[in-house]
Amino acid sequence: MNKVALVGRLTRDPELRTTANGVSVCTFTVAVNRRFRNAQGEYEADFISCVAWRQQAEFLAKYFTKGRMVGICGSIQTRNYDKDGQRVYVTEVSVDEVHFVDSKGSQPQDSASPAHSAPAADTNAFSADAGFMPMPSADDDLPF
Repeated sequence: MNKVALVGRLTRDPELRTTANGVSVCTFTVAVNRRFRNAQGEYEADFISCVAWRQQAEFLAKYFTKGRMVGICGSIQTRNYDKDGQRVYVTEVSVDEVHFVDSKGSQPQDSASPAHSAPAADTNAFSADAGFMPMPSADDDLPF
């Protein structure tokens, strides 16, 4: 079985190209945090190269940008080629599925993008004004 599931942030905008046969291909890198801390107490990340084809490639290039959280499923793929007389080996994830993990408004802000104002801290989405009933304060007031 060869199955990969990753959740991470795009390290750069996905790069969409078209092959000589007219097939869309998109390459990108996902930074995936490790589950444990290093000796300095910090989390490290792995940078995973990925490639998507056809409709998945076009979808990625259209809706995802640097810094966006993405979920992908696919398989590990290896290939090699010659560059300047040297054999180059590549291991990458061949993407089968792409999923949004964050909302567009929750992506990290860079200095070039405008800041959005956050809602006030005392805003209660579950207030009586929002159509919700207040909960009784004591356990003996519960109807069950």
